[in-house]
Amino acid sequence: MTKVALQAMWDAKDEEGYQKSLDMYEKAFELFPDSINNSGLYKSSVLASRLKDYDKAFGYLNSLIGRKMNKYGDPGYIYVLNSYAEGEYKNLLTDPRWSTLVKDAENYKALFYQRFEDNENEFYAIKAERFREIDKPEKLYKELKNFNPYKTKALQGYSISFNLDENFSTSFFIQLPENYSPDKKYPLLFILHGAVKHNSLAAYQLAEQVLGGWNRYYTKYAAENDVILAFPKGNKKFNWMVPNEGFFMIPEMLKLIKNGVNVDDNKVFISGHSNGATGSFSYLMKQPTEFAGFYGLNTYPKVFTGGTFIENIKNRSFMNFSTDQDYYYPPNANDQLTALMNEMNADYKEHRYKGFPHWFPEFDESEPAFQKLYDDLKTRTRDPFPKEITWEFDDNSNGQIDWLSNIKLDSLASKADWHKEINFKIDKWLEYKDKNSDILSEKEVDKNAFDLPRKSGKIVAKYEDNTFYIKTSAIKTFTINISPEMVDHSKRVKVYLNGKKYFNDKVDYDSNFMIENFERNRDRSQVWVNQIKIELK
Repeated sequence: MTKVALQAMWDAKDEEGYQKSLDMYEKAFELFPDSINNSGLYKSSVLASRLKDYDKAFGYLNSLIGRKMNKYGDPGYIYVLNSYAEGEYKNLLTDPRWSTLVKDAENYKALFYQRFEDNENEFYAIKAERFREIDKPEKLYKELKNFNPYKTKALQGYSISFNLDENFSTSFFIQLPENYSPDKKYPLLFILHGAVKHNSLAAYQLAEQVLGGWNRYYTKYAAENDVILAFPKGNKKFNWMVPNEGFFMIPEMLKLIKNGVNVDDNKVFISGHSNGATGSFSYLMKQPTEFAGFYGLNTYPKVFTGGTFIENIKNRSFMNFSTDQDYYYPPNANDQLTALMNEMNADYKEHRYKGFPHWFPEFDESEPAFQKLYDDLKTRTRDPFPKEITWEFDDNSNGQIDWLSNIKLDSLASKADWHKEINFKIDKWLEYKDKNSDILSEKEVDKNAFDLPRKSGKIVAKYEDNTFYIKTSAIKTFTINISPEMVDHSKRVKVYLNGKKYFNDKVDYDSNFMIENFERNRDRSQVWVNQIKIELK
């Protein structure tokens, strides 16, 4: 009934039309009082204002401003304080009741944000840490590995504010398992939304906004498997795909989440749809250290801010869920990518669903894809100290992978003979005939799968028996991080660099380094006790 009333409001050309729409709203309110929502009260107040029925307009507004958020995220006060209010309620502005209404709305706004602040403070409340009081480094190492300052939580869902820079902020929503216990470590799954160009930053988010709709199966299987969910909110400038300004968001949000709840450091994952899936793939290519695995639905598998160095997948895994009617990335290109991954023996899987367009998660038939995702998540665990690492990058901000960090490019050096570009050509793409068509046609294209716009550096490393073997191409400096789970500290550590012995000495524990590093990443599994700095000449 309110949808019909709203259409009548849009169609109205005079007071008679406005009155007709208002009568419809009021009839709906009378018949279904339990279904009255913020939107209905708001539209009714606007209609009454246009009809100059001031008592009725203020009656609806007074009922509206104190109401809690609806499923679209708008608390009642916002309709009086937003930038459109004075235009929509111009007939009410000279009435003394308007200034009183605005003051009441501002009070409700203050209370609204205070509640979020209180919830956020409760989320971050943990027991105090006393690392610097521990005098023995070996004991400090054990304390860091077993650190558990966490407390029980009052809520299951939290909207957490997040500063992007000095001018902008957004939020991420955390959904905890129903019986969350601070004594248990939980897997964590980030869900990256798509359509980043068409999204807006959000000061807060609601469970009703993020847990249902296209995310309903994430929510269903997270509840069944005791997985923490995190839903970041990005926009055109600050996101996980392009440009680079927002790429810091997910790793930084991860650290904040670890400050509040007990996350299993070796079971942190990223997934998403469309632009969100491309974001998941980009973290795999550029900054995978803190994550165990990556997933994408209807993925465009490419880094849009630099080179796509596909061998980087060897350090982790990716599971792609594609459809055969997808304008975003064509089936033939997915086939070529899968063949390339198989050639490299990469941990990559693609599941193809026939008969579905790009917006696959909208369909109930997408549920098996989410089941496969969670089946993989349950069994997959990050190895914090992998025996072998292959890493290529073209931006020094991405010069870190597990026990290799602070890797810097040498822009003047020539690439080594073994440092080869990997790419393939895409010759067919799917596109809709026009904006109003739902029919896809195939067109011929001539494009590279990956962009390689800048010179890259590459490092291949492994260790065994207290010895590191490392070869580099166009690399200037890097650091080897040391863990007692990798080497025997009672013996010398050797480093062979490009076939020559570079280092041969014992590496002791460094308490200050341990604490500073832990405070940066809050990772209890990947705890470094010292490091070896390497400079190529």
